[in-house]
Amino acid sequence: MEQTLFIYNTLTRRKELFRPLHEGRVGMYVCGPTVYGDAHLGHARPAITFDLLFRYLQHIGYKVRYVRNITDVGHLEHDADEGEDKIAKKARLEQLEPMEVAQYYTNRFHEAMAALNCLPPSIEPHATGHIIEQQQLVSEILRNGYAYESNGSVYFDVEKYDKDHKYGILSGRNLEEVKDASRELDGVGEKRRQADFALWKKAQPEHIMRWPSPWSDGFPGWHCECTAMGRKYLGAHFDIHGGGMDLIFPHHECEIAQAVASQGDQMVRYWMHNNMITIEGKKMGKSYNNFITLPQFFSGEHEKLTQAYAPMTIRFFILQAHYRSTVDFGNEALQAAEKGLARLMDGWKALKRLQEGQKVKGAPAVEMSYVDELRSKCYEAMNDDLNSPIVISHLFDACRVINTVLDKKASISAEVAQALLGLFHTFAFDVLGLAEDAEGNNKAREEAFGAVVNMVLEQRVQAKAEKNWALSDKIRDDLAALGFEVKDTKDGFSWTLNK
Repeated sequence: MEQTLFIYNTLTRRKELFRPLHEGRVGMYVCGPTVYGDAHLGHARPAITFDLLFRYLQHIGYKVRYVRNITDVGHLEHDADEGEDKIAKKARLEQLEPMEVAQYYTNRFHEAMAALNCLPPSIEPHATGHIIEQQQLVSEILRNGYAYESNGSVYFDVEKYDKDHKYGILSGRNLEEVKDASRELDGVGEKRRQADFALWKKAQPEHIMRWPSPWSDGFPGWHCECTAMGRKYLGAHFDIHGGGMDLIFPHHECEIAQAVASQGDQMVRYWMHNNMITIEGKKMGKSYNNFITLPQFFSGEHEKLTQAYAPMTIRFFILQAHYRSTVDFGNEALQAAEKGLARLMDGWKALKRLQEGQKVKGAPAVEMSYVDELRSKCYEAMNDDLNSPIVISHLFDACRVINTVLDKKASISAEVAQALLGLFHTFAFDVLGLAEDAEGNNKAREEAFGAVVNMVLEQRVQAKAEKNWALSDKIRDDLAALGFEVKDTKDGFSWTLNK
């Protein structure tokens, strides 16, 4: 590959040169949603982060198999194997079949992902479709001595595993810390130790979702699905495993333990994690009851929202921050993102108008060297652990140059304009995944809107020709009050909407 990509590996806590196991090919697994409710802004962040990675890896020439799972069974209310299955609980509350709940919210998740312009994964396996693979994983861990059966359930023996290997290598926690964190729970029930986690749970009589197994009629533990399905579709060793930072412990830590306990070594080379979305300084999440769903963002129907936000505004808002930094939700920040995206799209539209070039006598020319340097800077930013905010800043610099040409303070040849157009398209649309028409692909409406503004400004030109300065100024001021910036040019006028 021509590009040298460095990514931050959570396992080693440093940026590393990305070298895939198989030349030209990448295997990538990303933890998907538990489908018992609508996706919220916190779910949008990993989806967009790993869509960015998927797009960039493909752009620089890799063939990528991207696997993202659907959790439709086994995810209990509490990570310590307590409470009801989240899908089953939702089904009970709404008097529906569990698979009815799972299918409904899977469909809703897909709709939200399409609106955010996230490419679909190569494979999207469901936990319920891979019960046999998960049972095989449990059997292997039992056979190797790192699990035990208790009253029809099977638990991973963390203490024994820790003696032979090391539990906590991803999160940095040691076993004593895990034990201390678990002591606040009363008793251990079926487990030998509270730190142990479920590989298979015996279903209680009222539990709807159950499958026969050598141990009991029951269901798999939450952590099993990703290990089993990752191995099925990507092999015993693959390149990248991604997800939100909140999954580092216990979910991904347990995945590592399961892999080593079943096959003797780790499956994953690079662990990547995006940081959290916060709201008023606290993590946004369903367990905190402080989340705003994506459909609510798109409609504006939530008490914390002052307006509706287009899906591309949400995508741009998330990409404006590096994926490993915390992002705090706020209407002001989203409105700033909305304006920033509009500015970027205005620059793109202006550049398309300039693709035949524009000569201005005596004005300095935009050289091809500028485009080449800008392209190098964009690749440099992406190769530095997917630094999307720096790429965006470089695209804004291109917008500044475009505006200089529009203001006839610089010239540009058709060749340079075409090169800049290609660069802009590559990074704004192909890599960052922004949609060319961020307002919803309604070209007819946009054209009609522009025609009306042009008609009003033609009346202003007529007023100026008749020396009716009062009417000319009134039209300009009224448009300014609505957010239109009008510029008088040698050829007539130009305008932009700054809202």
